[in-house]
Amino acid sequence: MKRTWTVAVAGLGVAAAAGAVLASRRGPEVEVATAARGSISETVEGTGKARVRERHVVASPVPGALERVEVHAGDAVREGQPVAWVRPLAPAPLDARTRAEAQARAAAARAAEAEAAAAVRRAEVAETDASRALARARLLLTGDALAARDLETSEAAAGMAAQEVRAARAALARARGERIAVEALLASPSGRGPAQPLAAPAAGVVLRVVQESPGPVQAGTPVVEVGDPRDVEVALELLTEQASRVRPGAAVELVAWPGDEPLRGVVRRVEPSAFTKVSALGVEEQRVLVLVDPAGDRARWAPVADGWRIEGRVVVAERADAVKLPASSVVRGDRGWGTFVVEGGRARLRPIRLGASTADEVEVVSGVSPGERVVLRPTSAIEDGARVRTR
Repeated sequence: MKRTWTVAVAGLGVAAAAGAVLASRRGPEVEVATAARGSISETVEGTGKARVRERHVVASPVPGALERVEVHAGDAVREGQPVAWVRPLAPAPLDARTRAEAQARAAAARAAEAEAAAAVRRAEVAETDASRALARARLLLTGDALAARDLETSEAAAGMAAQEVRAARAALARARGERIAVEALLASPSGRGPAQPLAAPAAGVVLRVVQESPGPVQAGTPVVEVGDPRDVEVALELLTEQASRVRPGAAVELVAWPGDEPLRGVVRRVEPSAFTKVSALGVEEQRVLVLVDPAGDRARWAPVADGWRIEGRVVVAERADAVKLPASSVVRGDRGWGTFVVEGGRARLRPIRLGASTADEVEVVSGVSPGERVVLRPTSAIEDGARVRTR
């Protein structure tokens, strides 16, 4: 009995060993996929913001005190409507020394103006005499009582006299301007001037009130931003290597916005200059803004507001009739891209040339024909020409 049991156990071991040898000869079991024709679209993804296309900033033209802001965010305004008021600062008073210097300059300016006025009168008298002399010379030339050379001399003298009058008048205008400037400095009006309105440069809606509370402002300080919230665009940030493949007119699918369904857009412009941005991992990246306009049904863009965060997918390559493979079937070797094609129970490594690609699929430009089967997720145990069993 014991001998029979021993023989049976030995037989089972031999059978298992034979099965293992047979399995090893047949090769590992693999999962396969079939190359097929279909459409494929390769996209690049980026994150950006929606923004009003034409944004107008209402700023203070002079240093002064902001008195009141008459509008709030969301208010509709018309072109030229006052949105805020600024009262210019009063001029600083002059100290005794500065006032004395200004009074001396004012006296000198008045004297210079009087001297320039006298010079104008002298030049005008000289011009009158030269004009009379020229008239007499022309009359004498008609009666052959004067040489032509003498007439030319009289004409030159009259021209020079006219130029002297113009120069004297210009000097008088300069002297008068200097006198007015010094007298304005001495005037030192007390108190502030009248408040000046800050008008909306275009019709639209108040997007933001930059400074709501009254207080001092410098010249150029923004107070209110105005724009048309219906005219929006999306500025997507793409890495430079991604943006280099984007062309104006490319289709865009905008996702991750507050709506449920993606929005359609079209690339209007790829900005020519890049900027540096630090990623969440602390890595400096060069990025480019890609400007996207609405496409399709513009009414669906109505909920999109200024400043909303939006993610977008820009189409950079699109094929309507491409030979496609799963991305997991492609491997990278020393000679480039390849895939294991199952032929007669063996896996043959075949070099391929890729085209457009997505996260799940790749386009095969050459190397594989439709209907051929390839190995999915090949492991290091699979070599060129190895036997394989398909599931």
